[in-house]
Amino acid sequence: MSYVGPDFEPPRPPRHPLRAPLTVAVAALVPGALVGWLVWQAVGDSDDGDGSAAARTSASASAGASASAPSSELPGPSEDGKDQPGGGTGQSGGGDESGSPAGSGPLKGKVVVIDPGHNPGNFRHPSDINRKVNIGTNWKECDTTGTSTNAGYTEAEFTLDVSHRLRTILKKEGATVKFTQDGDRAWGPCVDERAEIGNKAGADAVVSIHADGSAAGNRGFHVILPGSVHSGAADTRPIVASSRALGERIAGGFLRTTGGPPSNYIGDGTGLDVRKDLGGLNLSTVPKVFIECGNMRDTKDSAQLTSGTWRQKAAEGISEGIVSFLRG
Repeated sequence: MSYVGPDFEPPRPPRHPLRAPLTVAVAALVPGALVGWLVWQAVGDSDDGDGSAAARTSASASAGASASAPSSELPGPSEDGKDQPGGGTGQSGGGDESGSPAGSGPLKGKVVVIDPGHNPGNFRHPSDINRKVNIGTNWKECDTTGTSTNAGYTEAEFTLDVSHRLRTILKKEGATVKFTQDGDRAWGPCVDERAEIGNKAGADAVVSIHADGSAAGNRGFHVILPGSVHSGAADTRPIVASSRALGERIAGGFLRTTGGPPSNYIGDGTGLDVRKDLGGLNLSTVPKVFIECGNMRDTKDSAQLTSGTWRQKAAEGISEGIVSFLRG
């Protein structure tokens, strides 16, 4: 597109006395039209980024909520909390501002649901997140606060940051991206609702982002795959194979991009783990995996998890796996 700047002055034809009034009128109209066009361009382009103004406000609010969480209220290393349904504001599928494709690309027409583990506001709602929900095999707490580094950097803050970075990458690939929550609700969602969001979206892939809270010295990432479950409302049999394929691609991409290492305490060095006790997996009817990006309680892992540069690599690795899986 050519641009006529303020200093542009086209060649002038010979002046004619009868054209003077018309010349003055045109000269008065052109600057106004140009200014109007520039304003329209600025407004029209304002939503072409990763998210809307509301989403940016939401992200800022969630970061503030994470920073305000007292470390004394955070769970210890033994808390699982990798699967809880939630409520809070009655919303379902928060962060849906990105629910339309950013443009054409190899993932055009594909729907990816990103599930940022835990909610920055969970610690303010203990009675809500501690209530039990049915995960098919048994009943389990709605959610937990997640874990944190020894210095107080929370898992909830980490998962939202990586999820935002991942969303940006996937939208550039043409995917429709939906969040289960974006720090835009008071607490939750519970693990059963998280699964329901992916199911209702008809997602081609769902990835739940987490970081572990194990003992110091336990290092590395691992991807959690659904085991074969057929109990009550849970029936993972149709998605076991596809979820494994998704998980293996993500593990490979994560290893190549971040340099690893795979977990030295889960998965026998494969970076993969199969579980039947997570409601977010048990209740899913679409391909879904969890990724524990590292151990927040290990000093070496926490140094990476708290690095923005490393978190970008983590998002790129996860994206590489998703793209590879969806392109077949």
